[in-house]
Amino acid sequence: MGFLASVEAVVARAIAQSIAPPPPPDITRWCEENIVFDARSPMPGPFDISRFAFLREIHDVLSPEHPAREVTIRGSAQWGKTVSIIQPTLAEWHEYTPLDSLIVHPTGSAASEWVNNKWMPMRRQAPGLIRVFGSGRGENRDNTFNQETLDRNGSIKVASAGSPADLTGTSRRLVILDDLSKFETSEKGDPEKLAESRASGYEDAKILRVSTAMIKGTCRITLSYERSDQRLYYVPCPHCGHGQPLTWENFRENIDPERLHAAHFTCISCGCEIRHGDKERIVRLGRWVKHNPNGDHPGFHLWRAYAPQRDWGSIAVEYAQVMGWSRISARTDRPATEDPDASASPGKKLKATQPVVSSTVEQVFWNDVLGLPYEQATDAPDWEILRDRTENAAPGEVLERGFLPATGFIFSAGVDCQEDRIEVHLVAFGANRRRWVIDYKVIPHHIGDEEGRTQLNALLKQEWRTEFGLTFALDILAIDGGAYTDDVWSWAKTHSWNRVIIVKGGSKQNGPLMELQKFERRKDGKAKRSQKRAFILNVSSLKAGLYQHLEKEMPDERGYTQFARDLGDEFYRMLTAETRVLRRNVVGVMTSRWELVEPTRRNEALDTMNYAEAGALRKGWASMTDDQWDALAAERGAVPDTPQGDLFDAELPMAAASAAPKPKQNRAADPAARLAKALRPHD
Repeated sequence: MGFLASVEAVVARAIAQSIAPPPPPDITRWCEENIVFDARSPMPGPFDISRFAFLREIHDVLSPEHPAREVTIRGSAQWGKTVSIIQPTLAEWHEYTPLDSLIVHPTGSAASEWVNNKWMPMRRQAPGLIRVFGSGRGENRDNTFNQETLDRNGSIKVASAGSPADLTGTSRRLVILDDLSKFETSEKGDPEKLAESRASGYEDAKILRVSTAMIKGTCRITLSYERSDQRLYYVPCPHCGHGQPLTWENFRENIDPERLHAAHFTCISCGCEIRHGDKERIVRLGRWVKHNPNGDHPGFHLWRAYAPQRDWGSIAVEYAQVMGWSRISARTDRPATEDPDASASPGKKLKATQPVVSSTVEQVFWNDVLGLPYEQATDAPDWEILRDRTENAAPGEVLERGFLPATGFIFSAGVDCQEDRIEVHLVAFGANRRRWVIDYKVIPHHIGDEEGRTQLNALLKQEWRTEFGLTFALDILAIDGGAYTDDVWSWAKTHSWNRVIIVKGGSKQNGPLMELQKFERRKDGKAKRSQKRAFILNVSSLKAGLYQHLEKEMPDERGYTQFARDLGDEFYRMLTAETRVLRRNVVGVMTSRWELVEPTRRNEALDTMNYAEAGALRKGWASMTDDQWDALAAERGAVPDTPQGDLFDAELPMAAASAAPKPKQNRAADPAARLAKALRPHD
C-alpha cells in the first residue's frame, strides 16, 4: 500500500533548497569532484589531494572568502600549476559568485595554447565547468578569448601581455597572471601593472601571480615572492620526525655521479637519509612555514622534488647532463665543475647555492627544475688575464692562429658589417660546451662592395688545417642583418640557407637564444619569406653565458674557451667591452641592459662571437648526443699518414704539419664521416 506525499511538504522542501546558501567555496573539493586525469597522465584517475597535500593551503588562500588580495606562487615547471591551481580557481570562483575574471599570458600564442589545449578540454569534461559555461562543443573558436557564463552573469577574458590594449577598459574581480616572469614591458606600459589596475575597483578582488623564475634581478615572480611571507613546505624526517624543507643544496650534496638514481636528501637533525620511497608519506604530513612573517601577502615556493609525478633520481640525471659529466668524469669521486661551496652543511642555509655552470641550458635547469632565479654573469674577466693566459702558455698548450683543434668540432664564423669594413670571428665549437677561437679577420670593404663580397665568398671556400693536418671549410656563417639589411640579404641569398644565416639582436631579456624571424621587408615594403635563414638572437643571454664561460681556467672544464696566439690586445679589449647594468625603466620595472665599460671601447669581437655561437647552435651544438660527438671526432680528429720527415721537422713541427699534403679521405665510405657531413641545421 502506497502513501501520498504532502504537496505542502514538497513545495516547502523545494523553496528551502532554492533559498539555501551555497556551500562555502572550496577549491580542493572542486578538484576532487571534477578533475579526472586520463590515461596519458603519469597518475591516471580521479584527483587525489593526499598526493598533492601541499595544495590545500594554496587553495585556501585562493578562496573568494580568504582576505588575501594577492597570492604569489613561484615554482618549477610541470608539477600541475595550471590544472590544479589556475583552472580550479577560475572554476570555483565562477561557480560560487557572479564574476568577471581576467587571465593574462605572456604572448598571444601562449594564450591560444592555454585556451585550446588546457582550458577547453577541462571545460568539456568537468561537471562544474559544464554547469557554469556549458560544454563548449560547436563553439566558434574565435570567441574563446572572451567566454560568458550560461546565465550571462559572468565572463572570462583571456589576454596577452604583448597587447596592452587588451588589458584596458575593463574591470575584473579575479586577475590571474600566468607565466608572469616572461612578461615584457612595451612602450605602451607595463602589462603587469595594467592587469593589476583591472582589479582596483573591487575591495574583495584577488590577484594571482604564477610563474617559474627567470633571471635574477629582473625576475617578476621572484620580486613578488620576496615581498611575500615566503612560505616553504616542511616535511618530517621519516626517522626522527624533524621538519625541514627539501632544498636543492641538501639534495646536491647527496648526488653520487656513479649512482645517480640513488640521490636523496639528508635529515639536518639526525643525519639519516631521506629517500624517494619516503616522499609520498612525508609530503602528506608536511606543512607550510613562513620565512618572512612581515610579508604583505601569501607567497609559496615549490619545486620538482615535491611533485609526485617525478622521482628524485630523474632530477639527479638532469643535473648530471647539465653539468656535462662525461663518461670519464662520471667515474671520478666528484665532478671537476662541482661548486666548492656545495660542501657546506645543509642545515646552515635554506637557500640553494648556484652551481658554477652557465648558458641557457643550465638556466633552464635552474628555472624549470629548481624553480629558482638564475644569476647571469654581469662582468667579463679582465682582458689582460685572458691575453696573458694564452700568450704565456707553454708551446702546444694553445693553438697557433689559423689552426683548428684535433678533435670533433663545429666550425662557425660570425660576421659584423660596419660602414668601412667587415669583421669576421672564426670559432670552433666542441663537446661539453667548449670553444676555440681560431682567428679574427677584418675585411676593409663594405658589404655592398664587390671586393667585400668576393672576400666573403673566398672565406666560405677556404679550408683550415687541424693540428693533425686534415683540412676543413666553414660549416656555417652567421652574418648580422641589423645594419645594411638589403646588402646583407642580397649577398646571403647567393648561398645555401644551411650554410649562411642572417642574425639580428633582439631586445628581449627572456626566451630562447635564437628564434626564427618570420619575415623580412624588401625596399618596397612587401614581406618576403625568410626561408629559415633569418633569426632573432637573445643577445643578453648569449653575452652572459659567454662571460661565465670565460671565467673557466681549466682546459678540460665544461665551457672552457681557448684562444689562438697573437690575436692582439684590441681583440681581447673588444671581447670584454660590456657590463650588465640593472636599472628601473620609465614605468618602474627593474630591467637589465648591456653597456660599454668605456665610451671609446669597441665591441665587435663580442658581437661576432655571439653570431658565431648562433651558427653553431643552428648546427646542433647544444643538442648533439655523445654518439654524434663521437662520430664527429672520428671524422675530424683522425690522424693522417705521417709524411716522410726531414731535418727541419724536429725543430718546426707546426710548419711541417702545415706543409703536410692533404691525405686522401674516402668520406663517402666512412659512416662517421657521412653522419658529420649530413649534419643539418636544427629547427
